[in-house]
Amino acid sequence: MSPPFNIRQEGTKLKKNRYLCSRMEKRKVRFIINPISGTSGKQAIVKLIPRYLIPEKFEYDIEYTQYAGHAAEIAMRDAAQGVDIVVAVGGDGTVNEVARSLIHTQTALGIIPCGSGNGLARHLYIPMSAAGALRILAQGNIETLDYGIINEHPFFCTCGVGFDAFVSEKFAQSGKRGLLTYIENTLREGVKYKPETYEVEIDGESQKYKAFLIACGNASQYGNNAYITPGASMSDGLMDVTIMEPFSVIEAPQIAIQLFNKTINKNSRIKTFQCRELRIHREKEGAVHFDGDPILCGKELDIKLVERGISMVTNPREQLFTPPLFRAFSDIYSNMTSEVQQIREDLNKTNQKIKTINNKLLGLLRRR
Repeated sequence: MSPPFNIRQEGTKLKKNRYLCSRMEKRKVRFIINPISGTSGKQAIVKLIPRYLIPEKFEYDIEYTQYAGHAAEIAMRDAAQGVDIVVAVGGDGTVNEVARSLIHTQTALGIIPCGSGNGLARHLYIPMSAAGALRILAQGNIETLDYGIINEHPFFCTCGVGFDAFVSEKFAQSGKRGLLTYIENTLREGVKYKPETYEVEIDGESQKYKAFLIACGNASQYGNNAYITPGASMSDGLMDVTIMEPFSVIEAPQIAIQLFNKTINKNSRIKTFQCRELRIHREKEGAVHFDGDPILCGKELDIKLVERGISMVTNPREQLFTPPLFRAFSDIYSNMTSEVQQIREDLNKTNQKIKTINNKLLGLLRRR
């Protein structure tokens, strides 16, 4: 993990700039690829780029990260040089690393999701397939959106304390990635985890909660369509806060279902509210997470929302009312289509090699 990021002075807020790629000049795009994060198949993505970023409208370059924190360095350099869009190709950690270097600049964040959760991409309705994500990127719809800060660490999707931070820490230590690993850690550790008491202060007024977790959402979900703050918007200037009070084993399945069908805020064990800032005091130091990355923090946690602080490429056509189940099947179909295309390409290459070998064998036989 890269060292804590020093927040730049917010200064003048960026003017909201929603627009399509209709300018006459070419847009400069940088793809930052983390070769080891998230899922595989990064070379297949590289091959797809020229199909969607046509030379009449785009100039693009590709750079691979070489060490922790390298993506942040590349993005900061590109923003200073006036690159129009910097695209994070990787998981949630790579996306956060790139995004935090683009806050309060004129450079927009693009995402090609390659992680196990892809929370921010899903909230922005970026397709999970590389082809679909590149199609959205080529449309060039850009909006200036909000982001959050927890103890000087920027987050763009969610941050939290309690069980979700605890599981994020265990997930990071497991050495294996993917949804199954995350579920395995959740089920195993959930039985042992003990709720803590937190004092939450908003606008000078404080209240104590015994809670399983406290999640702050700039966006609506953790990832994998798990909506911890289902009503969150990245353009309303407010954080959505979810406090999950202790619950019984019998209640757990209902909470899990509500987490995925966007109705967790209807559960009696859930307290929700909106705010711009809050302070959380806990009895002991421990883990917190920002966009799924765990970090150890002290007893005092200061969380705030920064309005209109970062530009992002978004999907202008996707409606907020698309059913989650439909989106899940759509994601599966898109991924299958991409994988089938890759298999076809591999088979074509194999067939060419077989033909070459057969021709050589026939040539040897004819000489005899």
